Amino acid sequence: MSADPRGDREGIGSLFDELEELEDIVDSDEERRQVREAMRAAADTQDDDPAVFGRVIWGFDREDFAEAVLGSLLFGIPMAVEGGTIDAGRHIAQHPLYFAGTLATAVAMVVGILYVADFQDVRVAHRIFGVFPRRLVGVTLTPLATSVALLTAWGLVDWSSDPAVVWESLCICAIAFVPMAIGAALGDILPGS
Repeated sequence: MSADPRGDREGIGSLFDELEELEDIVDSDEERRQVREAMRAAADTQDDDPAVFGRVIWGFDREDFAEAVLGSLLFGIPMAVEGGTIDAGRHIAQHPLYFAGTLATAVAMVVGILYVADFQDVRVAHRIFGVFPRRLVGVTLTPLATSVALLTAWGLVDWSSDPAVVWESLCICAIAFVPMAIGAALGDILPGS
C-alpha cells in the first residue's frame, strides 16, 4: 500500500502551521532559531517530491532570486522587442496616475500569485523592517531592476540629464515591469523552487 502524496503535502502544511504557532509562543531567540531550523528542514524534505503544485514555499534565497530573474526575462524579452511597450510608456508618462496605477497593479498581481491564488502554500519566513515579506520584496524588485537593465542595455530608454526623458524612460520600464513581475512570481514559486 502506497502513501497518498497529497496527504504528505497537506501534512507538511499542517507541520508548518504548528511550527509557526510554536515560533510565536517560544520565549527566547535561541528557541525561535531552532523552530526556524525545523521549518527549513521541513521545506527541504520536499526537494525529492516530483509534485508541481501543493508544496510549501518558505524563505527566499539566491535560488529563488535566480528563478525570479529567469521568469522576468522570459516574460520581459517580448516586451522589450514590442514597440507597444514604448507607446504605452509614453502614454502613462502623460498621466502620472496611470503610472502609479500600473505599479500598484503589478504589485497586486504579485501578491495575488504568491499569497492569494494558492498555486503553492507560500509562507512568510522573514520580514524586512518587520513588515514586508522578503519574498514579496525580492520578487517585486527583481523584475523592476531587470526591466531597467534590459531596456537600458538594448537602448530603449535613455537616462540623460533631461528630467522629461528620464520620466518617460521610467514609465516605459514600468510598462515592461508588469509582465516581468508576473513572470518573476511564477518563476519563483514553480518547481524547482
